[in-house]
Amino acid sequence: MKAIITLLFSSLVLLASETNHLQVKILETIITNIHLDKNIVVWSDNKNLLAELKKHNVLLTTNICEDATVIILQDKRKLEKECSSKHIFVLNYNSLSHVPQSFGALFWKKGRPNIVLIEPRIKSQLIKISKDLEPYLEERVW
Repeated sequence: MKAIITLLFSSLVLLASETNHLQVKILETIITNIHLDKNIVVWSDNKNLLAELKKHNVLLTTNICEDATVIILQDKRKLEKECSSKHIFVLNYNSLSHVPQSFGALFWKKGRPNIVLIEPRIKSQLIKISKDLEPYLEERVW
């Protein structure tokens, strides 16, 4: 019985690790396919995610949200007031409604990653996106 529980727990840990790795890869792809008038520096309230982004060394990261140009936000309650005017990408679809300055979201639905970019918000924040991200554009939050 212990062997079965250990195997089940190990499988869940491995699955969570793979999901986190996939999430980091998707975020790196999204962020590298947006263009701002300044260098992109990323901060996240999710410290594990920020550590993974640093480890991959694809994006510039910071430990201080005030130094970031793009914020990857998991929990809107952790958004510091000084950073609320930054470009914000959320990790929960509902946060698109609750964080009106967010320009897009990556979230999981039925075990699959979903990407949504809100076109009017992208335009108002003067964000340019590559052709690769155009299929993810939406006119509004559903």
